[in-house]
Amino acid sequence: MTSPTRDSASTPGTAADSTPPPGCPAHTGHSGHSGETLAGERLESLHCPEFAADPAATYARLRAHGHIAPAELSPGVPVSLVTSYQTALDILRSPETFSKDARHWQALADSTVPMDNPVVPMMMYRPNALCSDGEEHFRLRSAISDTLDRLDIHALRRYVERSADFLIDLFGPRGEADLLKEYSARLPLLVFNQLFGCPPELSDKLVRSLSALFDIAEDSEQANVLLAETLFELVALKRAEPGPDMTSWLIAHPAELTDEEMVHQIVVLVGAGTQPLQNLICNGLLLLLSDERFAGDLAGGTMLIGDALNEVLWKDPPLANFCIHYPRHDTTVDGHRLPKGEPVVISLAAANNDPYLLANRRGNRAHLAWSAGPHTCPGKDPAQVIASVAVEKLLDRLPDVELAVPAERLEWRPGPFHRALAALPVRFPRTAAKSDEALAEMAAAASATIAGAVGTAPKAAGEDDAAHDAPHEGRADAAPSPEPSPEPPLEPSPEPSSERSPGAELAVVEPEPGPEHEARRRWWKSLAQWWRRG
Repeated sequence: MTSPTRDSASTPGTAADSTPPPGCPAHTGHSGHSGETLAGERLESLHCPEFAADPAATYARLRAHGHIAPAELSPGVPVSLVTSYQTALDILRSPETFSKDARHWQALADSTVPMDNPVVPMMMYRPNALCSDGEEHFRLRSAISDTLDRLDIHALRRYVERSADFLIDLFGPRGEADLLKEYSARLPLLVFNQLFGCPPELSDKLVRSLSALFDIAEDSEQANVLLAETLFELVALKRAEPGPDMTSWLIAHPAELTDEEMVHQIVVLVGAGTQPLQNLICNGLLLLLSDERFAGDLAGGTMLIGDALNEVLWKDPPLANFCIHYPRHDTTVDGHRLPKGEPVVISLAAANNDPYLLANRRGNRAHLAWSAGPHTCPGKDPAQVIASVAVEKLLDRLPDVELAVPAERLEWRPGPFHRALAALPVRFPRTAAKSDEALAEMAAAASATIAGAVGTAPKAAGEDDAAHDAPHEGRADAAPSPEPSPEPPLEPSPEPSSERSPGAELAVVEPEPGPEHEARRRWWKSLAQWWRRG
């Protein structure tokens, strides 16, 4: 791929001035848009273990270039990385200049970057809302936004609590666990599996394929094939037998999505709601278990989980570098020339930690973790509910949980896009063991509660399907969060946070009679047995 061309004479600090961290690939040159080679230029790697271990050091070196700097996402894929908060906002809010459609990516189009490059699947064009602009983006996003607006957040919360109980009961009797593999990674999969209305015979394949897709030890290509096959089967099933679930709502939406668009919409929803969400849960638990500032609050049961997660979204956002854009024409931003069709990546982590921002961020939600502008994440409200409930439930069930190794010895997974732990080992007093049969019965009953989360809410008279950005009056779950302002407010905004309530229990949901409940019970039992073996 061709790299961003910049005027080294006018940019403070050249890449040659910076020595890459030990072990990172350092390229002596790369081709510019017109084919020229910038001899001697070295790119900061965003894919090596040293970057994963200490990204702040890399961002500090990149800031020597100004607000935008040359970096490398993977071998042979240089990009312009935005490290300034204000510059990031300007680009995110300028769709007339910067496109999300990767068909503008010149280096991919001319095969300078081959299709088998490991970052291409995250950057290539797909027919979904994330990769579209203008009217097409409005059509695809409206289907997602309207579908998410129909969720009952309170019913969703109850289902997350029950699913969290199921997972904790699996590893609790051992007195130790890897909270990444056994909790943070599995909980979002269970939730999204139910929200999209997968029957037991497809749920198993969906959960297994998604688990394998995000596990580098698994065959991701095979998992991707299985995921696509499963989703096409799910879409066909829901077209024939629609139900009160997100898949059926997407199918019935006036956007009239094709089967291919349906699959890619579900992939972007599930993808955004699993891997980044697991990182948010894991990073939040790490903060609460390792930072002395929170120790007293945790012991007293008064820690505001929302404040802790907000700090993670500022300092260690689960997607650290993303929001990829392609200039529609040669343009200059903050003195940096950005050639047409060459990727511009927003470093959400670097922008959030811009030295020019105010230091006091408690209660301030103006971070960029959910992006900004027309592509602001439409699922941020349910995502925050899932993350906060996951953290609350674990701390309530295991109040004496502690890290099994010092925080500084934890390893971070290499990768240019995410901020992700490799593992989060903990120990705690053992809990009472439950049989797979008992777990399955409890979980099957819990599945019934999700029906309330996707219950159809009647529309008000005259309500327009296309008006997906308008808040629904009186609906707490539909109220959109304000877009980040160019400068965070001086005073913390009074926003309610989720507070722990030790000992609080929900009313027991009676198992639903009939074959549907029995099918659910069998699937949950199979899942419990599979995860116990893992």
